[in-house]
Amino acid sequence: MTIRVVLVDDQAMVRTGLRMVLAAEPDVEVVGEAADGAEGLRVVTALRPDVVLLDVRMPGVDGLEAARRIISAGLPTRVVVLTTFDEDEYVSAALRAGVSGFLLKVAPPEDLVAAVRTVADGGGLLDPAVTLRVIESFATAPAPDPVRAAALAQLTERETDVLALVAAGLSNAEIAGRLYLGEATVKTHVSRVLLKLGLRDRVQAVAFAYESGLVTPGR
Repeated sequence: MTIRVVLVDDQAMVRTGLRMVLAAEPDVEVVGEAADGAEGLRVVTALRPDVVLLDVRMPGVDGLEAARRIISAGLPTRVVVLTTFDEDEYVSAALRAGVSGFLLKVAPPEDLVAAVRTVADGGGLLDPAVTLRVIESFATAPAPDPVRAAALAQLTERETDVLALVAAGLSNAEIAGRLYLGEATVKTHVSRVLLKLGLRDRVQAVAFAYESGLVTPGR
């Protein structure tokens, strides 16, 4: 199955670079482009791609607002935000908006391709460097949300352990090694956590873990 992608960035050179990288992959097709958030929203609404790569800083409607509108419209498109090191203030807001991933613009081409495939397959991702920024952003966040904290009671002890390790950035294989479980069992636990908490993917699980107080920076 071909993964249909839309590129939204106000820099034509960046869009050209992204297109060249993705065009080399037999299972990926760039079906549209836009130079700002408003245009991107129109293109995504019309084409309904599998994935949209959204720059954050754009004139008019920025990437964060475009992401909110795409997600709130209930479109099947999954959103990956393209970010840079100096945009920390956008990270937690974009997580709360429901984006499926963050990718640094300086990431190597193979990471871009892997990100598109992961998100199209229903997964979520955080660039390792961005994960650190997420932790730092929650370090200055207000007290845990009592509603989210109460929701943790739905989880079993093992599911709670798994959620904490997901928030720490561990893969299923790494969690399996840490908890002495099979990788398939960990995958099942992750799926149950997402279902019980009404979360879409691991990216939202990270935000939930911090906002509920289950995980705190430094622990």
